[in-house]
Amino acid sequence: MIAAVSSPSTEGYDRGGKFALYRHLPSLTQYALIAQDRLSVDLYTRQDDNRWLLTAYEQPDDHIELESIGCCVRLGDLYEKVDLGVGAPPPG
Repeated sequence: MIAAVSSPSTEGYDRGGKFALYRHLPSLTQYALIAQDRLSVDLYTRQDDNRWLLTAYEQPDDHIELESIGCCVRLGDLYEKVDLGVGAPPPG
């Protein structure tokens, strides 16, 4: 599993070029993009037919299943000590 914290300036590369490189790693089964500036995690999971399934998490009570490492984490807990700025919804 690879997890990357993505900023607004790196998000395009993290989803595009970087992920294209990571997809060539045969042992990689999950790739998580964690937004720096908002409650958001996009989890890409390799399927048996080598396609990638995207699951988006945006609600504080969403539970992110990280099967590749035998872990489940609540989105709100992931952002617990992150200052998302004025007007951002609290992590829950």
